[in-house]
Amino acid sequence: MVELKPITQDNFVDAFNLRLGAGQDEFVSRPIRSLAQAYVYRDQCQPFGIYADGRMVGYVMVIYDYDIPEYDIWHMVIDEAEQGRGYGNEALDRVIEYIRTKPFGDSDRIALTCHKDNHVALRLYERKGFRATGAEYDDEVELAI
Repeated sequence: MVELKPITQDNFVDAFNLRLGAGQDEFVSRPIRSLAQAYVYRDQCQPFGIYADGRMVGYVMVIYDYDIPEYDIWHMVIDEAEQGRGYGNEALDRVIEYIRTKPFGDSDRIALTCHKDNHVALRLYERKGFRATGAEYDDEVELAI
């Protein structure tokens, strides 16, 4: 079973050590960039380690956009050695459950962006009910539920 644990001083180095597979750095930022953003937006976001069997296998951040309002899922990463085991699928379920508690504000909209060539991630998001909104940013498409 996958669980989310907040990133703290006790586990942030584990997040830094997560590795992307060959060519995946084109699709997602490394956790170190996301954690810098988490510091800046600390009043409206929560970074998480994705854990399986007591070890960090990935990273994801939830941020609340007060301007829209909506919850955004940023920088979801599963370590290259842990990919293909269903951790991303389960982690996304846990993230959506967390967002449904409305920890930062009242919105039912959940959005994310995904590189248009990241077919594995796009299929995962579509299976979870995310649909393209028509908005595009550089090489990324926005999806929302």
